[in-house]
Amino acid sequence: MLTSAVPVYAGEEVPVLDTGDTAWMLTSSLLVLLMCLPGLALFYGGLVRAKNVLSIFVQCFAMAGVMSLIWVAFGYALAAGGGGNSYFGWDSSFVFLKHIKEGTLMDGGTIPESVWVMFQMTFVIISPAIIVGAFAERMKFSAVLVFTVIWTVLSYLPMWHMVWGGGLLHHWGAIDFAGGNVVHINAGVAGLVACIFLGKRKGYPGPAFVPHNVPYVLVGAALLWVGWFGFNAGSAGGASGSAGMAMLTTQIATAAALVVWMGMEWIISKKPTAVGAATGAVAGLVAITPAAGSTGVMGAMAIGAITSVVCYFAVSKLKNAFNYDDTLDVFGVHGVGGIMGALLTGFFIREGYDDGNTVGGIAQMMIQAKSIVVTIVWSAAAASVALVIAKVLCRGLRVDEEVEHGGLDRADHGEEAYNWES
Repeated sequence: MLTSAVPVYAGEEVPVLDTGDTAWMLTSSLLVLLMCLPGLALFYGGLVRAKNVLSIFVQCFAMAGVMSLIWVAFGYALAAGGGGNSYFGWDSSFVFLKHIKEGTLMDGGTIPESVWVMFQMTFVIISPAIIVGAFAERMKFSAVLVFTVIWTVLSYLPMWHMVWGGGLLHHWGAIDFAGGNVVHINAGVAGLVACIFLGKRKGYPGPAFVPHNVPYVLVGAALLWVGWFGFNAGSAGGASGSAGMAMLTTQIATAAALVVWMGMEWIISKKPTAVGAATGAVAGLVAITPAAGSTGVMGAMAIGAITSVVCYFAVSKLKNAFNYDDTLDVFGVHGVGGIMGALLTGFFIREGYDDGNTVGGIAQMMIQAKSIVVTIVWSAAAASVALVIAKVLCRGLRVDEEVEHGGLDRADHGEEAYNWES
């Protein structure tokens, strides 16, 4: 993955912009933004009850605005800056992107740095948006904003630097092509900490807690699937063979995970559900994310299938066994799926793949396992700090019991998704 602009020294060949690479990265940026707006908003919105669907949409929209400003103001400097240390980057010239001119190119001299910044901006938008599904239907909107901002600064930005900015996990040789550690494990663990910290929804579990609009769920999952090609294939940094392989492996893993999930539901529950099909597809997308650039066809199929089985039991058994209310299974799908995908990445490396920093096999799996542990501990600590600060600043994290009963749409935003009287 590309990280920063490359200077040109006297006597060196001047980098030349490649319009094909640039066009693909512009397209990939739009595809990843599509994943959050409207993909994730519809997927999550359909899964909650009707009285809370607008709160989900507003939270996703808010992430698009707030995180874009953070990334431009100082986030890119902390994540991608060449200074700093193994945990944080820093370059004061990156603040408010003062260093970027129209002709500034990235590594390899093929795409404008402005396009790369935009592409990575879409990642910092969707990562905290993923988390909101874990505590949906019960956290104050003000607390959501404070928590996600602090978590992004304390966890997302340093994790970006550790993996893609030449930091600790990069030096270890950990493989994370498009965000297994940075996005999915990071967000999944934060979601788990947050939902435990808040406690369960009133009356949960119970018959009332069912998705209010299953077609929304399927449309949202479909948009996530399409957008994910930008997420994974775009992480190649251009229209290259690596991008093509990432696109192919993404499709294969997702298909395998979807089919396996539906098969398991069919065997265990006697009916393959629409929500199950959508969830299985997302689990496959999560799993292949770190491996998309390094695995092959059979590896992608195995990663998708194995992860689907593990995530199925994480969603259906794990949270009940440990009695926590992860509203939309953020940890069960993104956290567990990300962990499985990152671990299996080390084993299913295609023949001939060599990035100069990869050992493969069991040794690579051990490196992957170490990187997973660091991500889990770091994100959990950052989330805990962020929740405590948000609780103090917002005078509590949870909405009142009366508000929770009536729904967050009317209480937080003064609107309702549906006019039942018309």
